[in-house]
Amino acid sequence: MRCRPLVISLLSIFLWSMPDGLMAQTFKTNPDSNMSSGEYGGYNEYDDESQADRRNRTSWGRDTTSTDDGFEVPIGVTQWAVDERLGNIISAENNDTVVHMFQWYNETSGYNGEYSFLGNLGAPRLTRLYFNRTQNGFQFLQPFDFFVGGLHDFRFSNTLSPLTNLAYHKVGNKTNGQERLRAYFASNINKVAGIGMKFDYLYGRGYYNSQANSQFGGTLFGYYLGERYNMHAYVNYNHLKMAENGGIENDAYILNPQSFPRSYSSKDIPTTITDTWNRNQNEDAFLTHRYNLGFYRELEVPDSLKPTMPSDTELLKQLTDSIRELLKADTLRQAVVLDSLKTKWTAEQLIPKEFVPVSSIIHTIRVNNLRHTYYSHNTPTGYYTNLYYGELNDVRDLTKALTVNNTVALAMREGFNKWAQMGITLFATHKFLSWSLPWLQNDKVTRRRYVENDLFVGGEISRTQGKLIHYNVNGEVSLVGDNVGDFEVDGTGELNLRISHKDTLQVEVHSFVKALNPDVCFYNYHSQFLWWDNDDLPKEFKARIEGALALPRIGTRLSVGFENIKNYTYYAMQNTLTGSDATSTLAADYSHNVVVGQSSTNIQVFNIRLQQALKLGPVHWDNDVTYQTSSKADILPLPKISLYSNFYLGFRIAKVLNIELGADLRYFTRYYAPDYSPAIQQFAVQDVANPRIKIGNYPIVGAYLNMHIKHCRMYFAMTHLNAGSGHMFWAPHYPMDPRTFHFGVSWNFFN
Repeated sequence: MRCRPLVISLLSIFLWSMPDGLMAQTFKTNPDSNMSSGEYGGYNEYDDESQADRRNRTSWGRDTTSTDDGFEVPIGVTQWAVDERLGNIISAENNDTVVHMFQWYNETSGYNGEYSFLGNLGAPRLTRLYFNRTQNGFQFLQPFDFFVGGLHDFRFSNTLSPLTNLAYHKVGNKTNGQERLRAYFASNINKVAGIGMKFDYLYGRGYYNSQANSQFGGTLFGYYLGERYNMHAYVNYNHLKMAENGGIENDAYILNPQSFPRSYSSKDIPTTITDTWNRNQNEDAFLTHRYNLGFYRELEVPDSLKPTMPSDTELLKQLTDSIRELLKADTLRQAVVLDSLKTKWTAEQLIPKEFVPVSSIIHTIRVNNLRHTYYSHNTPTGYYTNLYYGELNDVRDLTKALTVNNTVALAMREGFNKWAQMGITLFATHKFLSWSLPWLQNDKVTRRRYVENDLFVGGEISRTQGKLIHYNVNGEVSLVGDNVGDFEVDGTGELNLRISHKDTLQVEVHSFVKALNPDVCFYNYHSQFLWWDNDDLPKEFKARIEGALALPRIGTRLSVGFENIKNYTYYAMQNTLTGSDATSTLAADYSHNVVVGQSSTNIQVFNIRLQQALKLGPVHWDNDVTYQTSSKADILPLPKISLYSNFYLGFRIAKVLNIELGADLRYFTRYYAPDYSPAIQQFAVQDVANPRIKIGNYPIVGAYLNMHIKHCRMYFAMTHLNAGSGHMFWAPHYPMDPRTFHFGVSWNFFN
């Protein structure tokens, strides 16, 4: 409790130093972070620990801390994730306490700048690396995975003492700044149970007009890991509000600023739309629990640790003085009594035992509720091609979605005897979806509800124990319901080959086959500007195989992958020229519409990626290069090459202050990047029937100072050092922020 005044003081300093707008939003708004750990991070620059040894540690230094009265507070945190379907525990690094690359933790573009986004902190984003794209949860939340994340990103914590983490990130000033305040608390109830909470608030004013972004997230979680009964649960709430500007009116403000009679700052550049917002409100509840059946097994204890039989004299001391006197005169009776005492002592010794689970009965439920709303009070005439109902300046499109997934499973556990070399699980899942949209009936706006019910059955085999081979193969198929025939089979494997006493060659393989109906939003979507009902979309069929070779000690990882896609389903812009210049690429010269497209031919995607971390003393040079190609770039556009290069010095001052001082480079080749549609808050392929826009072939240079001392991390960084004329766009019509200064601090408190 003695550190509580310090926590309150630090939080007060943070809030006092905020601009008035953010502090007001923090307390007035009632509206968890998805960020993977650094791509490299496989080697600690400051000692000889490997990443595996460092995993889950939040105290890089002493393992205790002293209070004023000399009391030693134990420090240590273990974190893990859980599998959404079966609730299996997955070893995971503590994302919130990674020191390496901490300076880019709060970048929406990602650690390596691999995401296309709209420029502002927390804005919708889409990774340019196809093999990193995932589909988790509602479609409207997927572009916000930077903030919302998925269950696979959430961390449960086991702490030796209560842990509080406060983090604050700041960019810019009161006019255009971006700020984020995060708080995390975790504490154990006892050795097998713990609780915690996480709060996350983000507010980005934006360097361009009508770009403000406000996001709030809160999570309560708990777990119980007894011998027989296990449980994990959390309740998560997110409120995301984002102003839409449709991009800048004319890209020449960025590409050719000399063509204008005066210079323009970012706030002077006019944008296409104003007074328009998208809002997402999401509640997510998750519970997984299981009951383990098994037996208790005696542990083998080394002879050196076994208790020794007391001597005859010590045993006889348990008797009264009078009895001992009698036994002295009768040696035969004394021997009989000693035998009895020895038998009693042996019976009183507790033999250590462990519980061995043989099978588990599992139940998992997840309930996810979403309200997505599109508001506009000043829609330019002709900006959208269609107006299906309502007024241009009074837009309020509401979409509701609810999913409830229930899974029951029976598992035979791995390793309960020497013959059980794998775990085997059979499961059944009921999936419920309710999808509510606007509907026109007799020229009146009502609502229409779509309901889907599906019953899936499946199984999983896995091997997680041992050092040489690990694998997991799982699959499911829908037998009954609206998506009958949907199936997917996914398999991963890992082989660890010891090539020397210091290094191991890791061979990884991943493959899947899926035949799934497209997302429900592709079938039915209704709004004032967009409307479609596609009842005959066939299933998407995807088959992928990829492999990787890794040498962790020398920081090398090479991965190669190939995927074939049939019936690829996507959003596409469908614009209509309203001006007279058919070569124009200005957004204002077109009316905008979005349609659903599906390719009837196969599409192939090939990917090869090399990650190499070089080190010579304190000098480090990390590189990440990806080459990828799509056989139908008009439908699935990808940059051929994406590059990240990070050159820095890693050293220690006075044995306590760890420093990373360096500069990095982000780059991707030019390509027809997906456009962004505010009306559906999704990225869509550019209209091939009209002139298109290429972005890329523009280096982005940054510099930073990353510091860590005891339980505090801090950074100072400058991004986009080379800001100036050029193709400085993250997405069509959405330019990068100008040169900006970044500051952040994260502090762990153990109490």
